[in-house]
Amino acid sequence: MADIEEARKQFQRIDTDGDGFISAAEFKTALAQGGDWNVTESVAEAIIASRDLNSDKLLSFEEFWAHLNK
Repeated sequence: MADIEEARKQFQRIDTDGDGFISAAEFKTALAQGGDWNVTESVAEAIIASRDLNSDKLLSFEEFWAHLNK
C-alpha cells in the first residue's frame, strides 16, 4: 500500500493546472518529464481511461489512489 501523503504530493505534481484532476495531457507531460516515456496523446488517454472509474476522462485523486493500492 502506498503512503497517502506521498501519493497526494505526486498527484499534485502531475495536476499542473491545480483543478484536482489529471487529464491525459497532464499525464502525457508527466511521463515525458519522468524520463524516456514519450507517449502519444491517444496512449495517455487510454491509460487514463483504464483507471477512470466514473468515465469522465479525468483522473481524480481517489481514482489515482485506488490504482496505487491495487
